[in-house]
Amino acid sequence: MAWDVLIRNGTLIDGTGAEPVRADVAVQGERIAAVGKLKGSAGRVIDAEGALVTPGFVDIHTHLDAQISWDPLATSPCWHGVTSVVMGNCGVTFAPCKPEDREFLARLMESVEDIPAKSIMTGLRWDWETYGEYLSSLEKLPKGVNVGGMVGHCAVRWWAMGKRSLEQKHAGEDDIACMREIVREAIRGGALGFSTSRTLLHKTPDGEPVPGTFAAPDELIGIGNVLGEEGRGVFEAVPYLDSTDADVIVGEVDWMERVSRANGRPLTFGMLQTRQFPDLWRTVLASVEKANKRGAQILPQTQVRSVGVLFGLVNLTPWDLAGGTWGLLKLISLEERLAALRSPETRAKLIEDSKKSPWPESMLKSFFYLPERDGATRYDLAPEDSLTVIAKQRGVTPVEAFMDIALETNGKALFTYPFANQDFDVVGKMLSHPQVILGLADSGAHCGQIMDASLPTFLLSYWVREKGLFSVQRAIQKLTSEPARLFQLTDRGVVKKGAFADLNVIDFDELRVLAPEYVQDFPAGASRYIQRGTGIRHTLVNGRPFMERGHHTGDLAGKLLRSTD
Repeated sequence: MAWDVLIRNGTLIDGTGAEPVRADVAVQGERIAAVGKLKGSAGRVIDAEGALVTPGFVDIHTHLDAQISWDPLATSPCWHGVTSVVMGNCGVTFAPCKPEDREFLARLMESVEDIPAKSIMTGLRWDWETYGEYLSSLEKLPKGVNVGGMVGHCAVRWWAMGKRSLEQKHAGEDDIACMREIVREAIRGGALGFSTSRTLLHKTPDGEPVPGTFAAPDELIGIGNVLGEEGRGVFEAVPYLDSTDADVIVGEVDWMERVSRANGRPLTFGMLQTRQFPDLWRTVLASVEKANKRGAQILPQTQVRSVGVLFGLVNLTPWDLAGGTWGLLKLISLEERLAALRSPETRAKLIEDSKKSPWPESMLKSFFYLPERDGATRYDLAPEDSLTVIAKQRGVTPVEAFMDIALETNGKALFTYPFANQDFDVVGKMLSHPQVILGLADSGAHCGQIMDASLPTFLLSYWVREKGLFSVQRAIQKLTSEPARLFQLTDRGVVKKGAFADLNVIDFDELRVLAPEYVQDFPAGASRYIQRGTGIRHTLVNGRPFMERGHHTGDLAGKLLRSTD
């Protein structure tokens, strides 16, 4: 028997949670043709001796909506074994869109997700109005990974209500009826669900809460019921969990329960632990458990490590808001910034101007040098990694320590300000909860501030290999069949005969997360962070080799993922 690809001698972890077994995997066309002890030849033989063979990973919380138009590889998740992504999270999408609203939606995405509007306006084709037309446009693009998307509440509400969508008033019956039909068109066109945002952190470019922030339960239930009527789709939400009032938190879970029970569809939302609200996650999970016992299908999603803003000479510094000389640094190249730090006169001016920062000096203790140990970037930060501790050890002020480290690393050093999931013990508890799923990698978003797309590599290298929190088969299940099942991605997320051949060959002992890099590769000259990893030997998408040890093979076999009833 001659196959297109034959992966030999690997340890198979099939994505179902089953025990690892020694097995070969044969691929014919875009599907898995056989699994077991196989004989025969193939056009391409991959020796997986000493490696794990797994399904490709499914990233359900991305904002690649714009980037996929000019970056068919979908960097950075492609370097971490991701073969399928879900876009359109947090209520912000580029469809539906009337021609006159393109710039508004681009600027809204920039405001909420820090994706440069100039890149969006330059890089998108804008050859759609409805969401179904958007998916048809996306289908024509070359793609290295499989791509699906949800339709966002912001675009839906803006189409239906215009500027009235920003008012803190309830939508009328006619408005809701209009939004329902817009969402119905999207679902029938292949949208994987509907997303909304209620957090006050998400603002328009003019500083107003985004459309849908104050939507009443009748609007959310009315729209959500379209998913039930069509028999498909996930309802994704960014709920208002910014309060210290337990009644408010319970109220948010209450409307989510009502939506899920009314439409019989799953609902997922982002959940993070913060020092400001250290026990909020317990309250949320307790409410979710009760709701699910009453018939809801609510699945909180969380990150596998801390979420933090990155600071360094390449982009942001802790003293940018001080203005003066720090503001001038933003206007020159990295090489010129380094030269400025070497100048005694400029250095003295920077030290003096740093005192004008509106941030209290005490905040600097929460800025941590992002360390590298054993070839991997660490996120389980120790007290000695704090900028203030480093400064004290060096006998200088924090601003002097920052400048010295920048010079010592030729400007590449990065610091992080973790604002969520700071307590790794809590992260481990959330990840271990049976109703919590993996998410919030935010691939494609927060281009100049945050880089969390390395989620799969960190989960496997830290929580499995180093901490032993999960068995490797359970971790792979959480990365593959679990999210694929949630979004009804038929025949994906598992290794079995007849399934799509989305596959990874992984050198488990070599898995490492590398340091974020700041690069200028977006349209219109915009910059962003990327993050690579090591340990993934091969990634196949729909049966064709896509990535080999972090390098693109030249194949682009990704498909559009449409919802099915």
